[in-house]
Amino acid sequence: MTYLLGLRMMDREVLVVGGGRVAQRRVPVLVDAGARVTLVAPAVAAALEDLAAAGHITWERRTFAPGEVAGPDAPAYWLVHAATDDPQVNAAVAEEAEGARVWCVRADDRHASSAWTPASGSAGGVTVGVVASGDPRRAAGLRDAITDGLADGTLDARRGRERHRGVALVGGGPGDPGLITVRGQQLLSQADVVVVDRLAPTTLLDRLPADVEVIDASKIPYGRSMAQEAINDVLVDRALKGLFVVRLKGGDSFLFGRGGEEAAACAAAGVPVIVVPGVTSALAAPASAGIPATHRGVSQDLHVVSAHVAPDDERSTVDWEGLARAGGTLVVLMGVQRLEAIAEALVRYGRSADTPAAVVQEATLPGQRTVTGTLADIADSARSARVRPPAVVIIGEVVKTARDLDILHTGTQFETRRLATGRDLQ
Repeated sequence: MTYLLGLRMMDREVLVVGGGRVAQRRVPVLVDAGARVTLVAPAVAAALEDLAAAGHITWERRTFAPGEVAGPDAPAYWLVHAATDDPQVNAAVAEEAEGARVWCVRADDRHASSAWTPASGSAGGVTVGVVASGDPRRAAGLRDAITDGLADGTLDARRGRERHRGVALVGGGPGDPGLITVRGQQLLSQADVVVVDRLAPTTLLDRLPADVEVIDASKIPYGRSMAQEAINDVLVDRALKGLFVVRLKGGDSFLFGRGGEEAAACAAAGVPVIVVPGVTSALAAPASAGIPATHRGVSQDLHVVSAHVAPDDERSTVDWEGLARAGGTLVVLMGVQRLEAIAEALVRYGRSADTPAAVVQEATLPGQRTVTGTLADIADSARSARVRPPAVVIIGEVVKTARDLDILHTGTQFETRRLATGRDLQ
């Protein structure tokens, strides 16, 4: 039988003996918990060496010596980890800790440990620790099942004494629901109100409890839309009523997502704001099509621009002439309807008409497809292929590089999506 505790390790001394794989897993967790870690080992993993160099831990470059735990010059340790690959050393560490009445975790022999390290994880503001009779593999499996349930809302994370308040601006990623961040999914599962865009991963809404209010704030190109001022008003209104509001949108809220305006409106009304970055389609679309946005020897710079107005529109603040001279990779969002004008402007300002170009439609989704060409013909090719938003335009030699490396994807890439979501979507 075991008696489970949650240890508050802030500013408490911890001794770890051994610098291999086990220590590499456990030391960072102790550091994150605020413990003052002394690491005793003649050699350590590179990650542990970095922690020592940064001053986050104290590394004693030597083997374990008697008196390390309970000697007259030893610090008053609260916890000891015996994590060497030598059972005799681990036994000596554990014996000395036992004599000093200090809890000791033996990495090599769970039956000889006075304490076990639980498989732990966090989701939805909940820290989960699982001890399965000292069996780490079984404990990790159970831990993952619980934290996954908390993250996706399968387990109700909203029934707590201290609930979230205010507004969370959550970037939902490029479309595939598996590409929302863990933090974004956690907050979504705790929402009282969700204000959602059409490009957000809307299939995640089906997992929400029935009492969650879902408000459609879609902005359809050249169609109906909810005014930004109205969106701001809704966020503030629901938050001031004591509800936790998640503003869920595609990509990243602060990259052409008007997240700054929403954050400012909330701040002006005294509403607290949580910002959760998302995977932007500016990077996800090229990657999902097999196009590296940068590539050694080909492109050392990347420019991301919005083309919600044409290059010759007086409202445009984009330096198209400078982009034409730059010569690196250019990623254009909201540019499908103005692709011909964009290509003409770049060529007019000096970019070669033979510059490779690609348009990726519905990146990371089942309908993903890619149309390629050059600045001279990409607009015609996209028009002939009936490309429609949402689509991302990539201009630069990296498109040719992808083709030369045989990694350019022109159709739906289920293998890419399996890697992203961890499940087969065919």
